[in-house]
Amino acid sequence: MTEYVSTTPGLYPLPDWAKDDLSDLKGHQKHDLISGDEGEEITAAYEEAREEVIGAQEEAGLDRVVEGQLRWDDMLAHPLAVHDAVETRGIVRYYDNNNFYREPVVQDELGFSGDVADELEAAADLTDGDLQAVLPGPYSLADLATDEQYGDEADFLSAIADFLEGEVDAFPDVETLFLLEPSLVENVPEDGQDERASEAIDRVASATDADVVVQPYWGALEEKMYAHLLDADIDAVGFDFVANQDDNLYNIQEYGATDDVALGLADGQNTLVEDPEAIRDRTEWVEGQLGVTEFETVYLTTNTETFYLPYSKYQEKLAVLAEAADLAEVTAA
Repeated sequence: MTEYVSTTPGLYPLPDWAKDDLSDLKGHQKHDLISGDEGEEITAAYEEAREEVIGAQEEAGLDRVVEGQLRWDDMLAHPLAVHDAVETRGIVRYYDNNNFYREPVVQDELGFSGDVADELEAAADLTDGDLQAVLPGPYSLADLATDEQYGDEADFLSAIADFLEGEVDAFPDVETLFLLEPSLVENVPEDGQDERASEAIDRVASATDADVVVQPYWGALEEKMYAHLLDADIDAVGFDFVANQDDNLYNIQEYGATDDVALGLADGQNTLVEDPEAIRDRTEWVEGQLGVTEFETVYLTTNTETFYLPYSKYQEKLAVLAEAADLAEVTAA
């Protein structure tokens, strides 16, 4: 029987009090953003905020608890932005939306950092629930960065994969790892790149015994990229059914799917809060469109990260996902 698991791709909004306090503590200039060596007051504020968002997930009843990535000024680019081998430069638009990040320029060999592992260790101390790690996928991280060290696109992607492998290897025990790969949709890999992207994802996934979910979003993968992604040793592919329903269904119907699947059915960018029954019904509808396909695990999640949302709305979305997964379990039984 299918197991329904409520979760999110992480990257949460800061609690309102933390947003105000950290604005005063950090300032608003480029040099005030997180660099990995923040002082005691800033560290303490983030620790308190982390405890709050973990508590919010547990109160909502989510099946997977994430650290929240509240320190990530640079969204997906964060693991590079705090790295000693990387210089952050000007502000760059984050894909085609109204968010921005510092351009991470790799200037030296990408050795081990451990920043994300430290965050997860702190999260593990705060919860007895099933912990989920969140990282940018190697293709998206390479796509968002600038290379001044390796000199070749394929070598740079390989170096990013090596770096992420090392980070994942240092993680505490986690139940699930979400690799966020919006660039697979937003900056579609060309011939040759698509296969290398899949291979890079495979290498990162192989560094953990956790279940690995690759979550593209803001649309659907092109057919060739989707076919290559299925060659990677991953447990689930995520589908953004908010942004594109038809093409995502087509990919599954035409090429099949992994044994597990992540369904992005709640909108991570819209303040409209879905009804749990509606999410359950959408889940049943997707499964019904696939005929005989029955997944071992279905992750019910927002289609994107939720840092776009007001804090109160993000909390409501968590509760909706948890209830929808419970309803789906009852229906399946």
